[in-house]
Amino acid sequence: MSVEVLDSATIVSFVEDDEAFNITVLNRFAHLDADHDGLLSYAELLKELQSLRVFETHFGIDVKMDPNELAHVYESLFVQFDHDSNGTVDLEEFKSETKRMMLAMANGMGFLPVQMVLEEGSFLKNAVEHESAKLAA
Repeated sequence: MSVEVLDSATIVSFVEDDEAFNITVLNRFAHLDADHDGLLSYAELLKELQSLRVFETHFGIDVKMDPNELAHVYESLFVQFDHDSNGTVDLEEFKSETKRMMLAMANGMGFLPVQMVLEEGSFLKNAVEHESAKLAA
């Protein structure tokens, strides 16, 4: 983990760089695709969502959530990725939804930079590294 400064332009620039974004998406998809069948099952995506602990913490402090409510949230997120409702997420669905979510995040940030703690290998960390590489070139 590291503390990074980013703004909406950093995220948009990363998402619009097809090569950099597609490589990151492909690597993340391959990491999540435990059975290597080219599709993400609910269980495979659920494992990733649970590891993020977004809904189980509030500003870093554990929060007790109703397990049924939490399961519903995870199911709803999976449905967002499963565009054709076939019960699995293919690479294009994963890429499309990831792009949509990142652009929504950028839109919500506004133009002022913010400091965030980012996980190594996360999409946002990759966006920051992409921007740093552009500035260094």
